[in-house]
Amino acid sequence: MLNDPVLVNDWHVVARVEEVQEGKTRAVRLLEEDLVLWRVGGKVCAWQDLCVHRGTRLSLGKVEHGTLACPYHGWVYNQEGQCIRYPAHPNQQPSERARARVYQARERYGWIWVCLGKATRDIPHFPQWEDASYRKVHCGPYTYKASAPRAIENFLDITHFPFVHQSYLGDPAHAEVNDYQVTTDEDGITASNITVWQPDPDGRGQGAYVSYTYRVYRPLTAGFVKSSAGPHFAMFFTITPVAPNLSHAWAYVAMDYSDLTESEIQGFQNLITMQDVPIVESQRPELLPLDLQAELHLRSDRTAIAYRKWLGQLGLSFGTA
Repeated sequence: MLNDPVLVNDWHVVARVEEVQEGKTRAVRLLEEDLVLWRVGGKVCAWQDLCVHRGTRLSLGKVEHGTLACPYHGWVYNQEGQCIRYPAHPNQQPSERARARVYQARERYGWIWVCLGKATRDIPHFPQWEDASYRKVHCGPYTYKASAPRAIENFLDITHFPFVHQSYLGDPAHAEVNDYQVTTDEDGITASNITVWQPDPDGRGQGAYVSYTYRVYRPLTAGFVKSSAGPHFAMFFTITPVAPNLSHAWAYVAMDYSDLTESEIQGFQNLITMQDVPIVESQRPELLPLDLQAELHLRSDRTAIAYRKWLGQLGLSFGTA
């Protein structure tokens, strides 16, 4: 088991709800752990993808009558992870030790979340989810061959907009960022009223000075909301840490206007993310340095500085240097 209590005891998205259907298995990977997802009686099970007999992947097995059978020797496991039948010895009572490793799994926001340890907090709150005035459009997942903290820090960084997202989210002729404020407390980080010029902030082709408030809810979950006047636009963004240099990003775009189709919204977000991915993958060192002396910083980097300090205080090690 990975020795990073911060992430092991937190919730992470591993699949969309509709990807795990009755009678089927799905293999996923989280924090360098191979998992098998399967559904029984409407409940999602998340186990270590390993038969305790000879180490075969249970995701290759068969789901029947509310049980999961290993494809190698047919050991049958019930939904609690206990082996209940050895086909080679049908009259033998399986040992209590013949048990798969079972993890916590929950469904929220149309995603399946898994915690590999003991969850210290609930799944992060998506503020716009219950607000009927907002449309919610799913985007992703997107793969970054980069560390999860690097991907989150890029999401929080607004000074790259004029250069990485020129003509969409920024303009090099208007690259200045205002003197915004950042606070850190027990609920995470808040960066308030960051104002930038954007030629096309929401994919409708209309330029404007726009103010945003960013929040970091968990080490790998963040979001923002447009705080200036006019139509409101928000995002909820979470990263699945697969390996130190491999991450999957999941997102929702939320807006209180409806003149764009779902495919147009997703297309715009795909475009923006695909501009980000090669930049994040190119960063060196690959792992996010928590030592503030390792890289240079400006006052416009306040959110990133606060994020790195906070990760250091929490003791996060996976994906950091």
